[in-house]
Amino acid sequence: MENINYKWKHIIKLLETNGYEAYLVGGAVRDIIMKKQPDDADITTNATPDQIKDVFSEYTTIDTGIKHGTVTVVYNKEPYEITTYRTEKGYSDGRHPDNVSFTKNINEDLSRRDFTMNSIAYNPQKGFADPFCGEQDIKNHIIRCVGNPAERFTEDSLRILRALRFSSVLGFQIEEETEKAMHKCCKLLSNVSPERVYVELTKMLCGKNIRQVLMKYSDIIAAVIPEIKAMKGFNQHNFHHKYDLLGHTATVTQNISPAVHLRLAAFLHDVAKPLCMSFDENGTGHFYRHPSLGAKAADEILRRLKCDNKTREAVVTLIKLHDNPIEESERIIKRKLRTIGKDMLFDLIELQRADTSGLADEFHSRFEHFDKLEALTADILKREECFSLKDLDINGNDIIKLGYQGKKVGEILNGLLDAVIDGKAENSKAQLIEYVKNEL
Repeated sequence: MENINYKWKHIIKLLETNGYEAYLVGGAVRDIIMKKQPDDADITTNATPDQIKDVFSEYTTIDTGIKHGTVTVVYNKEPYEITTYRTEKGYSDGRHPDNVSFTKNINEDLSRRDFTMNSIAYNPQKGFADPFCGEQDIKNHIIRCVGNPAERFTEDSLRILRALRFSSVLGFQIEEETEKAMHKCCKLLSNVSPERVYVELTKMLCGKNIRQVLMKYSDIIAAVIPEIKAMKGFNQHNFHHKYDLLGHTATVTQNISPAVHLRLAAFLHDVAKPLCMSFDENGTGHFYRHPSLGAKAADEILRRLKCDNKTREAVVTLIKLHDNPIEESERIIKRKLRTIGKDMLFDLIELQRADTSGLADEFHSRFEHFDKLEALTADILKREECFSLKDLDINGNDIIKLGYQGKKVGEILNGLLDAVIDGKAENSKAQLIEYVKNEL
């Protein structure tokens, strides 16, 4: 096949030349069948770790996971993992096998894997080894466990989230028995480390089919993020909304760019609404303070999941600001640029646009407003307009020369920036010095 890296072929050929079997396995094979270019590949063989190292004695080898049969071979300065065919028994911690045994049979190795679409091996000369009909499931866009689904999820409960991730990213449907076992076993997700949950969750959120996954499997996701449980069936009792809170959240998440911080912000932007609902005299629902409370809840959730600080802070800021309207005014936009920066401003506009996509249809006319905001912001940046202290044609030393010291220097600089943004002063050193003398 044309989309197989020649380096993988070389490694397989070396093993075969020395009398061993070797196959590509896992996600790379799935990509090959789907006519995608695999980014990387796992190689499996009936050679033992010591035999692998003998075959590649002229190369650098690393005992990556030697007790589980994995050796990393460095070829052309790139690492390639080669793993001995193996079987696994006992999963007392619900994540890792207690016992690993090597085998000479490729089908036995494939039988320990999670889903049929990941249980296919490929050899350039022999073709596919596919004992569980994974190729057919890929062609039918089906996610199906190998063997008994409950057993597979009891062995490793992370597989439940992997199924959701694959469904979201690939747009595949989950087979009925596999789906039943996922709902039944989702409490086992408590065995999974927060870091692993976060990796699978963010990949899932960035998938093209995320709306359907959120709508259909919110109970499973709530097993790791219980704060979202209240979203399902939550009637907002407000004419702005045509969906329940879960439907709104799923729509917003689907309609924002698939960057991790944006998808997380969309997913959690209304997480506090069930906590702060109130009704007016007409029975209309209101959610005062839900952005600030939502930002706090998101911060707690992301800290719990060991999210990195940069992503967490971006998500919290976006949620805190998502309900604040932005006027079509250069002055207002410059002030936003001053306080949150250009990247955050564009992200905020995008979140507000996505939020609007989840409202009743009559409010979709607001999309034109967001187009104008983006165009105004881009124009301000293109013209290199002044909106931050570093853009001022004057600095602290200039203010000190005018006889000011300490905190007063910063206060004057900020006053000058306000004056420039408000159009009260031109951004030239001479004009700003005059403004200081006459106005500040």
